Amino acid sequence: MKNKFKSGFVSLIGRPNVGKSTLMNRLVGEKIAIISNRPQTTRNRIQAILTTDEMQVIFIDTPGLHTPKSKLGNFMVKSAETSLSDVDIVLYLVEPYEKIKDSDRAILERLKKIKTPVFLIINKTDTVEKPELLKVIQAYSKEYDFKEIIPLSALKNENTEELVEYIKKYIPEGPQYFPDDMITDLTERQIAAEMIREKTLYLLRDEIPHGIAVEISAMKQRKDKDITDIEATVFCEKDSHKGIIIGKQGAMLKKIGSSARRDIERFLGGSVNLQIWVKVKKDWRDSDFLLRNFGYDEKKI
Repeated sequence: MKNKFKSGFVSLIGRPNVGKSTLMNRLVGEKIAIISNRPQTTRNRIQAILTTDEMQVIFIDTPGLHTPKSKLGNFMVKSAETSLSDVDIVLYLVEPYEKIKDSDRAILERLKKIKTPVFLIINKTDTVEKPELLKVIQAYSKEYDFKEIIPLSALKNENTEELVEYIKKYIPEGPQYFPDDMITDLTERQIAAEMIREKTLYLLRDEIPHGIAVEISAMKQRKDKDITDIEATVFCEKDSHKGIIIGKQGAMLKKIGSSARRDIERFLGGSVNLQIWVKVKKDWRDSDFLLRNFGYDEKKI
């Protein structure tokens, strides 16, 4: 007798910079969410889709739970908290440190209020020895009754297949929500914008990247050639930031553009002509109008 098809929604939560986006990208086999070693890289709830012959899992990558300092921060935290409800499994990612941080204790308190099965995912196991890992497992087990505890390394792709098997065990029977070849609900424009923002996070310093939003104003494939023309605008909060983003004789903006273009070309599977402009929108992170304009609308969470 053939097993019935399973489907469900799985949310990834945790402090900023614990590897949620890296893990999600690894699980679906494609780069959907941008990755950076800076906290608060992910701003929106991003859905990535894993489809096999037996199941379909919709992963929801959320912004890291933190204490917000702006309206954008409030949006990010609300987006993460909303993802705890109406899902079938919560993957709670932590780093392999025995001492539980106050921010993780706050997340554990939130988890105690929900009935959804929670897996403890101890990420970055490639950075510690096994005895240390056992101490981490013991420390967290005292705090919460996890359905499963799974140590893994998203970066090294260690134990991720085992995680998929555990997910398959817990998600219910259900329909296939998305087509086989669909790996995200993000549009190509949204992914292109995020890829440009990722390069600003990687190449720029200090607080500038947190004050950056990227908007794609035009994206069109040429009729006679396999080339997609993309026009993008990088918005920042200060005139001084604009100068840093552009760089001396435009060198930094050129570097951001060429690096982003390579990623976008890989994603689209064709050549890209990318044009980027830089504009200043002072204090946009605290403007309700501009937040909605850049796609951070609390009403749509």
